[in-house]
Amino acid sequence: MQVTASAHRVHLFSPLSSPALSLPSAKHCRCRNRNAAATTVRMGLREDGPSVAVVGVTGAVGQEFLRVLSDRNFPYRNIRLLASRRSAGKRLTFEDREYTIEELRPESFEGIDIALFSAGGSISKEFGPVAVERGSIVVDNSSAFRMVPEVPLVIPEVNPEAMAHIKLKGRSGKGALIANPNCSTIICLMAATPLHRHAKVVRMVVSTYQAASGAGAAAMEELLQQTHEVLDGKQPTCKIFNQQYAFNLFSHNAAVLSNGYNEEEMKLVKETRKIWNDMDVKVTATCIRVPVMRAHAESVNLQFEKPLDEDTARCILEGAAGVAVIDDRESNHFPTPLDVSNKDDVAVGRIRQDLSQDGNLGLDIFVCGDQIRKGAALNAIQIAEKLL
Repeated sequence: MQVTASAHRVHLFSPLSSPALSLPSAKHCRCRNRNAAATTVRMGLREDGPSVAVVGVTGAVGQEFLRVLSDRNFPYRNIRLLASRRSAGKRLTFEDREYTIEELRPESFEGIDIALFSAGGSISKEFGPVAVERGSIVVDNSSAFRMVPEVPLVIPEVNPEAMAHIKLKGRSGKGALIANPNCSTIICLMAATPLHRHAKVVRMVVSTYQAASGAGAAAMEELLQQTHEVLDGKQPTCKIFNQQYAFNLFSHNAAVLSNGYNEEEMKLVKETRKIWNDMDVKVTATCIRVPVMRAHAESVNLQFEKPLDEDTARCILEGAAGVAVIDDRESNHFPTPLDVSNKDDVAVGRIRQDLSQDGNLGLDIFVCGDQIRKGAALNAIQIAEKLL
């Protein structure tokens, strides 16, 4: 327990970089590994870079925005760090420069080319359009605009064409909104989409095992606190979820709708259809909170229109950008949250034929991805890179 807690403790303010997952190739794949690392922009602070604003910089994803910007040497002319009034005036060091956090105001977006938002849906709804009006391209991590038809919902490895009409035009250019999908959707579709392109998914059943990070920094700290309290025989502090989280699991805390699904589950359904541009694909999901610090896991059952055998599927995933295969049956080693924490790649394993379906029309896979990284901050900054 102590080793696991220590490994998870590097969760929020770690200076560690987060390279792509480095793994031995899967033993069962008979093809060459074509998974070249995704191209990253290596420029850093430069006069001809865009002006960037980070909205919600003190939160878990806001802090990860800064780490990813630095790790990828994202080019920027200047950077503005924005948060609520209670955080305004605090000092923060980024890339050896000290910045003062500013209170988020409408005028905060004057001269801003790219605004990275992760401050919650209500803030995005209030200030996202304001930023666009002032010429900023907003990449929003909340659910505020995901299902607005004219707003692109983008995973760069999956559907970059959705934002092809949006260009970075500088201060005098026209602003725009781009939505980051939900973390569970991103992690799922990074693995499912390469298979969908090959054999067309007609039905997908997803069961998620979601980490504390999806509920923010306070939930992560409470999980750590509860773990200590339970091990010490004390009553656990339950402020975030109103029930014990340590050594427990429960249905995702999102509101339950009249159809019996909660909002998190319906995000997977609706966002998959929009991203794949397929309103006929059948998707069902069950989302569960598990006592893991910062990486989500998902069991995904796929039914295809055309046959797809497991060896071909394994080779397709080996060649997919942003995906790492961990599928060693002999040693019973498959993806875990610890494998992907602080890593860019989404890991996939347990690749096997679904015995309940005939004719190689079904597969089961198990996927893990860092919810704060690829599930949020990295995906948003990859979107921004596409604008350069």
